[in-house]
Amino acid sequence: MYQYFKKGYFLIVFVILLSLLQCGPNSENNAATKSQQSSDSKAAVTMVTNGDNQSGISLSTAVAEVAKNAIPGVVYVHIKETQEVSNPLYNFEQDPFFRNFFGNQNEPKKFKRELYGLGSGIIMDTKGHILTNNHVVAGATEIKVSLAGGEEYTGKVVGTDPKTDLAVIQIPANENLPVLHFGDSDNMKVGDWVVAIGSPEGLYQTVTQGIISAKHRRGILEPSSYQDYLQTDAAINPGNSGGPLLNLRGDVIGVNSAIVSQSGGFEGLGFAVPSNIAVHIANELIAHGKVERGWLGISIKNLTQDTAKSHGLTSTNGVLLVETVKGGPAAEAGLRQGDVITKYEGKEIADADGLRDAVSNTSIGQEAKVTAVRDGKSQEFTVKIGSLQQAMEDLAVTLRKKLGVQVGPVPHKDMEKYQLQTNEGVIIRSVQPDGILGKTGFEVGDIILGINGQPVTGVDSYLSLVETLKPHQQVILYALDHRTGQIGNIRITLK
Repeated sequence: MYQYFKKGYFLIVFVILLSLLQCGPNSENNAATKSQQSSDSKAAVTMVTNGDNQSGISLSTAVAEVAKNAIPGVVYVHIKETQEVSNPLYNFEQDPFFRNFFGNQNEPKKFKRELYGLGSGIIMDTKGHILTNNHVVAGATEIKVSLAGGEEYTGKVVGTDPKTDLAVIQIPANENLPVLHFGDSDNMKVGDWVVAIGSPEGLYQTVTQGIISAKHRRGILEPSSYQDYLQTDAAINPGNSGGPLLNLRGDVIGVNSAIVSQSGGFEGLGFAVPSNIAVHIANELIAHGKVERGWLGISIKNLTQDTAKSHGLTSTNGVLLVETVKGGPAAEAGLRQGDVITKYEGKEIADADGLRDAVSNTSIGQEAKVTAVRDGKSQEFTVKIGSLQQAMEDLAVTLRKKLGVQVGPVPHKDMEKYQLQTNEGVIIRSVQPDGILGKTGFEVGDIILGINGQPVTGVDSYLSLVETLKPHQQVILYALDHRTGQIGNIRITLK
């Protein structure tokens, strides 16, 4: 038995040694191959391309470089707002019965309270212009701007544009101000890497990274606004508002503005105003203190599959021209009802919102190229862009006769008094006693909130809704009585 065991033992040792001699070199080759695969895999993860930059970039290095160069150009904006609030004890003070409980303290009718807010901003030039969000500075009575280096300045509002939620403020000019460069947001693609910088919850110089999740997100905050967002999953929280969204070359391609969240904090859905829109709005605010939007003088609607097919089109990209305003820019250029507009300034038009936004961002008086399909053939028209504001003013004069009132934006103090949201309703500024609303009992100070079930979200919205009303039509107005604060529906019949 021992001899057999001994022979077996040597046989096993011999087999093991033979196996090691045969496998040793191959194992080294395999290890080397695995090491090479691991290295290649790591390189594939960290090498990225961004926007029009076709060269490989190390993601970690790029983000660090963007942060280093961009942080000095991002400011922290803190605002103070002073409000006048009605004293809830004042009415009791005037009542002899309740005065016994509350004491005769000569309670004031109103008292002041202070609210504080925070946000971020982007230094645009050495003249001290800073781009931020309208909701950051709206209603501010005092603005303080802190730079990354610790310097602090008092800021003033140059102009605001609630429709895009953008604003420009200014601090004293300084040739040494670190200015950020704005890039072309149209060049950004879904999946491109981006970096967000700001002061979320007051935490200065916070840097986050992510990608462009989607483009042309509309109706996020207000369906009728001129908002056309870039969507990103780079972390954005309260305090990031007004800060930059940058590509990996360090160019500002968006202004962080909003999040969609159930908790109030970041949940992966952040939104930024594209730089191409932001720069146009900022230039308008700096030049005029307000935004003058372009106007074509047309009524349009989105294409359906049937409409597209009937015009010989293979997709629903584009808009159907329903009506042209007599004497308006489009009519003067030769565009007419039934045309399908497919391009504006050489860029394809996807839908009605896309054309509206493109036109609104065109300077007044500029000649724009409009491509339209008519009778199955594509034609190009040159349109001299008109002023939307002037068109609305002309329209308001015409429509004033229809209801017999003149309206305007609801003042901030009335929004607070009646607890209305921004751009909710229009306030009546004048009433013709013999007009329809005057005879119905409407007064100066009353607020029209809706027409025929459609919300009124500002003067433009009001004019658009009133324009569609026909003679002898029954109309239901949803309105607020300025005397009592009560809200209800009032039915009228047009002449």
